[in-house]
Amino acid sequence: MRRLLKVFGVVSLLLAGIGLAHAADPIKIGSFLTVTGPASFLGDPELKTLQMYIEDLNAKGGVNGRKIELIHYDTGGNTKDAVNFVKRLIKSDNVDVLIGGTTTGDTMAVIPNVEKEGIPFISLAGAVEIIEPVKKWVFKVPHTDRMAAAKILGDIRKRGLSKVALITGDGGFDKSGRTQVLELAPNYGITLVADESYGNKDTDMTTQLTKIRSSGAEAIINFGLGQAPAIVTKNVKQLGITLPLYQSHGVASQTFIDLAGAAAEGVRLPAAALVVAEQLPNTDPQKPVLLAYKNKYEAKYGPVSTFGGHAYDGLMITVAAIQRAGGTDKAKVRDEIEKTSGFIGTAGVFNMSPEDHMGLNLDAFKLVEIHNGTWKIIE
Repeated sequence: MRRLLKVFGVVSLLLAGIGLAHAADPIKIGSFLTVTGPASFLGDPELKTLQMYIEDLNAKGGVNGRKIELIHYDTGGNTKDAVNFVKRLIKSDNVDVLIGGTTTGDTMAVIPNVEKEGIPFISLAGAVEIIEPVKKWVFKVPHTDRMAAAKILGDIRKRGLSKVALITGDGGFDKSGRTQVLELAPNYGITLVADESYGNKDTDMTTQLTKIRSSGAEAIINFGLGQAPAIVTKNVKQLGITLPLYQSHGVASQTFIDLAGAAAEGVRLPAAALVVAEQLPNTDPQKPVLLAYKNKYEAKYGPVSTFGGHAYDGLMITVAAIQRAGGTDKAKVRDEIEKTSGFIGTAGVFNMSPEDHMGLNLDAFKLVEIHNGTWKIIE
């Protein structure tokens, strides 16, 4: 009998040890970002942000007493790689949640697997089609291309202009943005007099812009990301075109200004308030959050971008959801992400719901103009 009790005691201790070990298992966050390639100026600050804040959280004890482990793969903007990496993150790495999808193309490519496997996924890409229609396991934190189109078209109308030329790239974000502009333009009394396109790897768009110059357009909208919009901006200047030029939120970083140089002067675009944080009134509830992130990031890496801010928002929404869920049960974490309410992030104040897996309104967007190599808030 004594021997049986001894054996039972040993087994109990082993089971207790296993339970403790399991309780201390790291929270695994899987990430797939475009850190290299044409969209690297989006993915690079996203990865740096995740690494910086996860290191910070772990130094403070982690989440619910568990450290966070970041498992990351660089897609280079290749959608096939994105799909393979997400399969690996889910099946082999056994991650608890996914944060990533720098580009719309990468994000849309992995959604079928995410939905099939049932894993919470917060995208860092812009297209509205990511969350409309609502997909059970998919959320996003950047403003949508539809919101960007609305902000741009609204400003064009305020300037008393009604004829617009559109030029877009061949990526998923670019094409989705084009669709939004075409659909919304009539609502603002705006006519599209030109609709040109280019390849995102093209190095000269003067042919398309020459057509736009003779189209009777009163303003130009370029929807794209990567280096191509900077080339469009330079070409506009080189051709002596003086029409107002609008870019999308896909270029809201200092990298775009550096690439476009003096040609960027006067360009307008919608962007997260992060790029004009200091210009916000002190009564704005976002201002302390924005300045804290901006100062922390710039002290370590240099000029901040809205894209790194999206990674911050995605991570903090995830962490808060895990805390509320009391662990990493995927269904519970998904439910808590969906209940996100009043979260003040870099993109705005998030209020998600079963009908809205982003939770931002148009007021979260600021219209900015590039002035003397930096951002100036217009609205």
